Amino acid sequence: MIRREFLARTLSVAVASLFAREVFAQHSMHGMQGMSGMNDMDDMPGMSPSHGAGHGADTHAAHAAPGLAPDTALPAGAPLAALRKLANESSEAGVFRATLVAQPVRRQLMPGHSTSLWLYGDAAQGPIVGPLIDVREGDTVVIRFVNRLPQPSTIHWHGLPVPPDQDGNPMQPVAPGESRVYRFTLPLGSAGTYWYHPHPHMMSSEQVFRGLAGPIIVRAAGDPLAAFPERHLFFSDLKLASDASIAPNDMMDWMNGREGQFVLVNGARRPRIDVAQDERWRLWNGCNARYLGVSLGGKQTFAQIGTDGGLLDKPRDGLTELLLAPGERAEIIVRAGAQPSTAILTAAAYDRRKMTMTEGKSLPGDPAKPLADVHFMPGATASQAARVMPSTLRPIAPLLPDNDSADKAPQKSVVFTEAMDMTAMHRPGAMMSALPPGMQFLINGASFDPKRIALTSRRGEVEVWSIENRTDMDHPFHLHGTQFQVMSRQQQGSSRTAEPYLAWRDTVNVQPGETVRIATVQHDAGERMFHCHILEHEDLGMMATLKVV
Repeated sequence: MIRREFLARTLSVAVASLFAREVFAQHSMHGMQGMSGMNDMDDMPGMSPSHGAGHGADTHAAHAAPGLAPDTALPAGAPLAALRKLANESSEAGVFRATLVAQPVRRQLMPGHSTSLWLYGDAAQGPIVGPLIDVREGDTVVIRFVNRLPQPSTIHWHGLPVPPDQDGNPMQPVAPGESRVYRFTLPLGSAGTYWYHPHPHMMSSEQVFRGLAGPIIVRAAGDPLAAFPERHLFFSDLKLASDASIAPNDMMDWMNGREGQFVLVNGARRPRIDVAQDERWRLWNGCNARYLGVSLGGKQTFAQIGTDGGLLDKPRDGLTELLLAPGERAEIIVRAGAQPSTAILTAAAYDRRKMTMTEGKSLPGDPAKPLADVHFMPGATASQAARVMPSTLRPIAPLLPDNDSADKAPQKSVVFTEAMDMTAMHRPGAMMSALPPGMQFLINGASFDPKRIALTSRRGEVEVWSIENRTDMDHPFHLHGTQFQVMSRQQQGSSRTAEPYLAWRDTVNVQPGETVRIATVQHDAGERMFHCHILEHEDLGMMATLKVV
């Protein structure tokens, strides 16, 4: 059985158990540490509560921290809001040119209170999700990024095949008050559902949970599902203190990845969705760490038609649940049915084996959580028309046609491990530190070092990567710069199981004790990142650099 490596095994079991109960109780009761009451400083350059001067306990201990707001504190039931859209400033055919500003913005989320968020674009009104970037294959995209945050930042174009120097890597930060232009051309075959978010090392988690994330759609000229009306659902996670400030990460957030009391859909709690005809839904999991087992209930089925990198070769129909790990996207067809009915769009119960402070023990799995109320009203609009979902969506050729080819291809190994220094985690003030001491999340035995090249690949060469999870909890693996195909999965002591369908992805969940084999190829020379997409784990070192030559 795989267990975390505890570095301080001489620590008293009684003390460890006592601390575990204390932390678990604080997490369950939404107890908070840190500077959540200092949200008025969020708008002041250089005064970020998590990364300003003085990370130690003394900085935080002087400020009383409120508890969390109840999970009913945000209004619910409003119609699902349409996403804001980033305007194209270019009149030239085939060129998408825009300006994207990251800045502090105050919004009223809880009645009677304002919250200081960090948002993209003109976000004084409308959904707090970053604006939708809607482009086409073949477009040249030119986006000027302006950083008005109190921290360095970047924009990572998650999943898009962009040149390494345009991918918002942590080694290329944009300083507060500065700007840079990202420029890339979208190749044919890149149509799909993507997103963008910051990627500065040790700050990605905070910048995303404060609101910096947005959707991207790349469209194909020959889309076989273009006749279906589209609905966009961007899921994000929000953790608010009782004074409506953004709550800081506590020890358990860093250990397991941050989950707030609210899961928002297009920036709102539990909106209403009215479905009058069959629809194409694009789904984004933009949460720091929350897994979403998307479901419309056990009796309401849907068809999956796409993954991270676009359409499948053929639909997967009759599904009642689809798991989206942090960072993953999907496309589904939701049918209106023949009679009026209702359903609750739900994140189904899922146990990703969250850690406690006691070796070998896990927290209970996440319970089911309602996301939206869906009202099916077939025939309610004059525009309703029967639409036929094609049996074939697009051809997808396997990168490696058979096991023999896979065995002969260059091999790469990625191993996820964890190490917990219990002595450091028990030191006075440890739980109030901005970045907690004693936690290590490692790839191939090492924590991220921007100066170290972990792996080297050759441009244009198809490789087989084995991603092995030797930890106690799920970790989603993400590779920059390209898409990959999952070939097989293997649990400890069992034989390999072939992936049941062929798809393009850039993020894949890896369960404890599991090894996932993928086929992939990089097309541009340069440095690429690969990492766990639980953003707290990424910030704490579960990331490495691939050099493509």
